[in-house]
Amino acid sequence: MIPNRPNIIIFLTDDQGYGDLGCHGHPEIKTPNLDRFAKQGVRFTQGYAPCGVCSPSRAAILTGRTPYRNGVWRYCSPTVDNHVHLRTSEITIPKLLKEQEYDTCHSGKWHLNSMFNSPEQPQPGDHGYDHWMATQGNAEPNHLNPVNFVRNGASVGPMQGPSSVLAANEAIDWLEKREKKDRPFFLTVWTHEPHTPVETAPEYMLPYGHIDDEDIRQYYGNITQLDAAFGVLMRAVDKMGYTDNTAVVFMSDNGPEGTGLGKRKDTDMRRSRGSTAGLRGRKRSDFEGGIRVPFMFRYPRYFREKSIDAGSVSRVPVVGHDIFTTVCELTDTPVPDDRVIDGTSMLPALKGEELVREQPLYWRTHCSNLDCRVALREGDWKIVADNKLEEFLLFNMDDSQKTHELEEHDLSARYPERLTALKAKLIAHDKAVRTDGGTLEVPERV
Repeated sequence: MIPNRPNIIIFLTDDQGYGDLGCHGHPEIKTPNLDRFAKQGVRFTQGYAPCGVCSPSRAAILTGRTPYRNGVWRYCSPTVDNHVHLRTSEITIPKLLKEQEYDTCHSGKWHLNSMFNSPEQPQPGDHGYDHWMATQGNAEPNHLNPVNFVRNGASVGPMQGPSSVLAANEAIDWLEKREKKDRPFFLTVWTHEPHTPVETAPEYMLPYGHIDDEDIRQYYGNITQLDAAFGVLMRAVDKMGYTDNTAVVFMSDNGPEGTGLGKRKDTDMRRSRGSTAGLRGRKRSDFEGGIRVPFMFRYPRYFREKSIDAGSVSRVPVVGHDIFTTVCELTDTPVPDDRVIDGTSMLPALKGEELVREQPLYWRTHCSNLDCRVALREGDWKIVADNKLEEFLLFNMDDSQKTHELEEHDLSARYPERLTALKAKLIAHDKAVRTDGGTLEVPERV
């Protein structure tokens, strides 16, 4: 084992909008721990989720492969298409790192199988985790005092507290109890917040007492609640002396749920007040609001060695499945060469340098009975198509524009040659991805 190999932490939130952070300019939401983290690391203003919905994004992060290639092309549901799961034939980060003598742990939401805690489908332990405490999907009955966590195959039973804080504390407990504390570790902490049903502990709603609308207080407090969980974990990492040699990624799995306006009768949607900071679209969309998410990276020792300024902002586009290749580079682990890996190392982007991609930035989001889209980005240009690749929109993503202007005007008529070139690339790449993943037809089932 190479000395001083870095520890790796991936902290993933659920349905958090691009605008749901103080450091992203939200006028009300309080995120002191993440704002502090942004000043210690690099914040990406063009950080992308691999998909506009949750399970596909999670699978892509762990495998480095875009969802239709890795087989998790839709969210994993016990009742809808319950065959969908992350296959053991996929190579995950924890699988790779276990071979490099890493300790591995997952805590929080899993959502990478439909038959949870069942021998019928792989569980977290089958994907390389030594220890795991997870739920299949959402916390039940909500984020407060959940009853459905499972630890290493055994039901935990009723728990007291916010689910994100419980997940963070489980991770801390695992870190403290490791037998060989000098071994490197790989840790994923994936919160339920702010996915519906939103429920916030009273102390995290205190900063919003001046807001009359209870549903808004609940949502804003829910972001502060997950921020508190992140802070609990980071303080523990500091206390244990791991900070300098630990690479930490913070991101969301996709954009915010609902309309953001609260104009629905059911409580779940009334409390879904996530902000896209003006970006077009929301969860399930391949417009920016569905896939552009909070995305930050910190690794003090590496920053020092590479003269990377803490607190800097990178405008280079990165995507969740870049994490896989980045971890391989940081840990001197060979990237698998028996399959297509869609991600590339994002380390040059930490210094604002453009990334060289063998596979383009590409999204295909499956969502039943909705206006699903397919998209590809090349440089500052983005093409967005309908599900059948028959209608196309062209946008320029130059970030000197305001967020609400990025996809406001279709530029197809003004730049017909650019449209023709990107259309051909999108059609060819979409076919290659779905052929590789065994879903050449737009699937109802796989």
